[in-house]
Amino acid sequence: MTSKHTTRVRHRSLGAAVAVAGLLTTLFAAGPAAATPDPGDLSPGSATTRGADPAAGGRVLAPGEIPGQDEIVHSANVQHLTNIPSTYPGVINTDLAFQGKYAYAGNYNGFTIYDIGNPKAPKTVSQVLCPGGQNDVSVQGDLLFLSTDSSRSDDSCNSVSQPATEKSSWEGIKIFDIKDKKNPKYIKSVETNCGSHTHTLVPGERDIYLYVSSYSPNEAFPDCQPPHDGISVIKVPRKHPTQAAVVAFPVLFPDGGNPGGPANPGVSKTTGCHDITVLPSRKLAAGACMGDGILFDISKPEQPRVIDRVQDNVNFAFWHSATFNEKADKVVFTDELGGGGGATCNEATGPNRGADGIYDITGRGDQRKLVFRSYFKIPRLQADTENCVAHNGSLVPVGGGRDIMVQSWYQGGVSVWDFTDSTRPKEIGYFERGPLTTDRLGLGGSWSAYYYNGYVYSNDIAKGLDVLRIDDWRTESATWVWMDRLNVQTQPEYH
Repeated sequence: MTSKHTTRVRHRSLGAAVAVAGLLTTLFAAGPAAATPDPGDLSPGSATTRGADPAAGGRVLAPGEIPGQDEIVHSANVQHLTNIPSTYPGVINTDLAFQGKYAYAGNYNGFTIYDIGNPKAPKTVSQVLCPGGQNDVSVQGDLLFLSTDSSRSDDSCNSVSQPATEKSSWEGIKIFDIKDKKNPKYIKSVETNCGSHTHTLVPGERDIYLYVSSYSPNEAFPDCQPPHDGISVIKVPRKHPTQAAVVAFPVLFPDGGNPGGPANPGVSKTTGCHDITVLPSRKLAAGACMGDGILFDISKPEQPRVIDRVQDNVNFAFWHSATFNEKADKVVFTDELGGGGGATCNEATGPNRGADGIYDITGRGDQRKLVFRSYFKIPRLQADTENCVAHNGSLVPVGGGRDIMVQSWYQGGVSVWDFTDSTRPKEIGYFERGPLTTDRLGLGGSWSAYYYNGYVYSNDIAKGLDVLRIDDWRTESATWVWMDRLNVQTQPEYH
């Protein structure tokens, strides 16, 4: 689930007339950690297909080299197996979920179901048209959950954009029955305050809970009033999913959270959470909440309880997502500097902004603390026309005390990196394409990159679904780990 945050006009329309040059000016004029509007308000950059054919090969980058336009490059230990072009050219592709031999890929028009039984040749099973950004997805049994965080005229899949200043506007969670993969059925909607930018599935024996993350309230929005200092909790009875409803709104920031500027220039004010990752086996969750990172107890799903909270008012602009390691003694938080639309993987931005922050979890029980150890950012410089910043990733379940992730970096591509030593993380593999555009800032690249049953699946904003394979001794043990489902924000206990 993850991603991009948005300036809250609620109908998400900065308009196609927004100049990318203006976006960059806003980004860097605002100081060392400015957050900018969600690129979901813009359109993907030039989605040419040159270089997209894996048969064309790909090569290893020379130090400091930036590949040619659309050129595929990758480290020697990463293979590009195939690409399935975008379902809707010109529409942003978003998050991924997996179950059995199927991958579920969100996009701003709805979602696509792929048969990945043969990872080298995925097949499109069905395409569901149901517009509403971001359309992040998760799956459980025969149910698929879809997040809508753009103000719509109603809760139907025929809705149109409508200003959030109108009381009749709708945002929230849509629920589909996916028993018939060729013909998913929309069965229920649940409206939530300020919509559902992302959601996190918390499985239970009788009920499924969804933690709905949303933010940026406004007194002009009837259904998104300040203060908005918590999350919506939806309860979904497994046997009666059409009875799904909001059952709680726990306040996570009773003091209001990070105030942002001017007290903390360039840092987002905390008015909710962007993304939450739960570790059900440990009854733990980590929340990336705009200006704050939190660790909380979810032993009572309807009453999550904050254990510790951290801020980084020097290098983090927008706490975006979180990932536990397998031992649950570390959390990787991402900073989405520039809202995903900025060119921040360059020398001007440096190595500590728009990066991952690695935190150790120390202590026990309610005495657990998040302790900062280091930053990680891809060492490969990107062109000033490439949107690039830390984004969605997942663990590679290697076990044995080693911690390795795959992660998307928009046009920075897919990174494979090792944070076993939380003070000295390092990249060990990569895949990327050259810039979509060379004369202006483009919008594209990997939105989500996740490891599932031996392969890495990346949903590229403009290019569609990429399938990669890692051939490295450090990740070989992960090929023995087989999962029957993966919602990345609901981390399994792999070993």
